[in-house]
Amino acid sequence: MDNVLAVLNLGEFAQIFSKMGMFPVFDLAYYIVSIVYLKYEPGSVEVSRRSPVASWLCAMLYCFGSYILADIMLGSSPIDYFQYNSHILLASAVWYLIFYCPLNLFYKCVTFVPIKLVLVALKEVVRTRKIAAGVHHAHHAYHHGFFIMVIVGYVKGSGVALMSNFEQLLRGVWRPESNEILNMSFPTKASLYGAILFTLQESHWLPVSKSTLILAFTLFMATSKVVMTARHSHGSPFTLIESWICHLLFGSPLGSSEEDHHHAAASAASASPLKTKEELSEGIRKRKAKKAE
Repeated sequence: MDNVLAVLNLGEFAQIFSKMGMFPVFDLAYYIVSIVYLKYEPGSVEVSRRSPVASWLCAMLYCFGSYILADIMLGSSPIDYFQYNSHILLASAVWYLIFYCPLNLFYKCVTFVPIKLVLVALKEVVRTRKIAAGVHHAHHAYHHGFFIMVIVGYVKGSGVALMSNFEQLLRGVWRPESNEILNMSFPTKASLYGAILFTLQESHWLPVSKSTLILAFTLFMATSKVVMTARHSHGSPFTLIESWICHLLFGSPLGSSEEDHHHAAASAASASPLKTKEELSEGIRKRKAKKAE
């Protein structure tokens, strides 16, 4: 791949791109999209009115949950990332504008489809960089711990998805069936596959430079997410391959995909007598957004 980029004169661009700073533009996009998805959660608006502190904590988990979980796994303080005041203040400002801006103007602007597509693409730049940084950090601490590298990179890329049940508890909700491990969304799966690729590269088993891999994976993620968000798609580029591999290795029926999980979850939600019609519509809206995240 490096030779292809050299022919296209993109090698230098890949180097510059991989060293480009994420703060504040890319991080701002990441915070906006993350907190918008928090607002899609059933009951999140009510919590923001009833308990702003709980709402703020949920927003911080959505923005920094991956750092918290990765720090815990590597034996660091879970609040270590909160030393970066500028990041916390920026995420807090985004949280306030999305939930409390008069007439909901800020929320309406950032969810306007053309703007949202740009923000979604910028968020994937941050996700890829976090996966690469997580693998590198784990490699520094555990030089031959390949599984640790994959796990830490996976956690860094998956964000709050792996902590969703804990985040729900902060909002007074308990839905164990929504566990991300049981029903993995496209970003979670892509983070796992990306962590494997970056681990292979970090271990010198993948004959490409890190800058090239960062550029290629970012283009794949940004393109996939923009298309899925624009089409409101629940699918995944991996569905067909996963279906065949799971059928061959684990005997899973062909054609079973995350669409089936989506329909099953929707059926379960409709069968619950405890949810109001508004909560059901919010839940469906949130699931659509999460699958496109």
